[in-house]
Amino acid sequence: MRYMIMHKLDEEVPGNFDPSPEFIKTMGAFIEEVVQSGVLLAAEGLCSSKEEAARITVEKGKTTVTDGPFTETKELIAGFALVDVRSREEAVEWGKRFTDVFTQHGIDVEVDVRRVHEQSDLG
Repeated sequence: MRYMIMHKLDEEVPGNFDPSPEFIKTMGAFIEEVVQSGVLLAAEGLCSSKEEAARITVEKGKTTVTDGPFTETKELIAGFALVDVRSREEAVEWGKRFTDVFTQHGIDVEVDVRRVHEQSDLG
């Protein structure tokens, strides 16, 4: 089963989208561990909404494109990891370990763990 682990950060908090070298080192070690475990399919961090971002909204057939930054949004998806695991519990465990990287550096974070639809789910 594939799961998307997404982390959200408040981009108004200084440093959240400009990680320290120590944070990068800790995250790099964690990602290497996930790679070595064989479950990591992809992982990336995202730039803040101040950097070449756009939001596309469609309401009642009308499309609106809003350029960043998204000041009305307190927390944004800041990165993701896609993992292939045996169960939801295993995905949650990796997600909890992922949050540990942030808390070790005094960063508040929220992580969503969501199962990815697979072809067999779609009938």
